[in-house]
Amino acid sequence: MECMEGGELFQRIQEHNEGAFTEREAAHIMTDICSAVKYLHDLNIAHRDLKPENLLYSKPGSSGILKLTDFGFAKEVSQKAPLKTPCYTPYYVAPEVLGPEKYDKSCDIWSLGVIMYILLCGFPPFFSNHGQAISPGMKNRIKTGQFDFPSPEWDNVSNDAKTLISSMLSVDPSVRLTINQVVKHKWIARYTEVPQTPLYTGKMLKESEDVWPEVQEEMTRSLATMRVDYDQVNIKSLNNSNNPLLNKRRKKGSSSNAF
Repeated sequence: MECMEGGELFQRIQEHNEGAFTEREAAHIMTDICSAVKYLHDLNIAHRDLKPENLLYSKPGSSGILKLTDFGFAKEVSQKAPLKTPCYTPYYVAPEVLGPEKYDKSCDIWSLGVIMYILLCGFPPFFSNHGQAISPGMKNRIKTGQFDFPSPEWDNVSNDAKTLISSMLSVDPSVRLTINQVVKHKWIARYTEVPQTPLYTGKMLKESEDVWPEVQEEMTRSLATMRVDYDQVNIKSLNNSNNPLLNKRRKKGSSSNAF
């Protein structure tokens, strides 16, 4: 088994010391991730647990290669044998996986959309209100695709990036982009032309270092039990919801600069 000495993706961004992490760098990372997912999907294999913790660098420094790991939930899928076991990590789970219906490899595209969202701002589009790994309110926001691009973190992010995310986070799997469509999107296919806009991502991840471990611990417990319920609750507006990562950042005051 290969030893991945370069650490996790988020760790690399937190340790970024060459100015602010930029949108172009995020696009480059997404291009690498999408390449790995395309390889799997071309073989009709769904990974089913795409998340930053499973994206590791082979070695420290710029020579390290970003690789996809942990294939414990990966499974071959076909029309005759769709997926039905609810395997997921809460922050990255597609809405169809939370329900009783069968699903397919398009669940990975949703997870890619969540990863891309976090890469561009430093916090997730869907979050739990009560410190749980996945609360009823969070489930409903996922099932209805309720998220936004809040200011100031998203003010300068390109419309191409936002459009791509929205297309990947489509609640209807039949409308959601396929991996072939994702890799052909100009934000991915021509990532070297993406603006080098400084992002809030590095700052957010550093300021939330004490929050992410708690979130990951809750997600690990949820992953171990894989219990899913389908309680119906009223949906709060995003303005009234409690995103612990974003609120921690906001409490420190908005900054006019992204770095």
